[in-house]
Amino acid sequence: MAKSEVRNILIAMDGSEIAVRAFDWYVKEIYRPHDHVIFVHCPEHRASIQSVMMGDSLTVEAEMAAVLAEEANRIKSMVAELGEKLKKAKISGKVKCVHGMPGEVIVQVAEEEKVEFIITGTRGLGAIRRTLLGSVSDYVLHHSNVPVLVCRH
Repeated sequence: MAKSEVRNILIAMDGSEIAVRAFDWYVKEIYRPHDHVIFVHCPEHRASIQSVMMGDSLTVEAEMAAVLAEEANRIKSMVAELGEKLKKAKISGKVKCVHGMPGEVIVQVAEEEKVEFIITGTRGLGAIRRTLLGSVSDYVLHHSNVPVLVCRH
């Protein structure tokens, strides 16, 4: 590939410090001026919705509406923040917010966007938790058709 060709790079962003460090590593170590970065954010609603469902049925509907509105605002804020991060770094790119299972979403977006490289962080789950809960980075490593870099904390 010639130096001036555009490379599509996918970076998984969940809002964690580890994801931010993965982006910083990319900028410092492998960024090229013609790169086009696709930030992928895959919001997970399970915890907040689960806590509402534990309440009595009379308040669940009102609480659910409030929780969903709060989640929508948080997601909108996260997407705007990520867009600003690209703009501040003067890097061409976009932010995609896609609902679903994070590992599956990352692989799917990578295929749709024809990326050459995926960068993701890792939460560093222990072997037992990773076996029981699964690992987004493990899923991406095993299902991606392009190279994957997993940044550890």
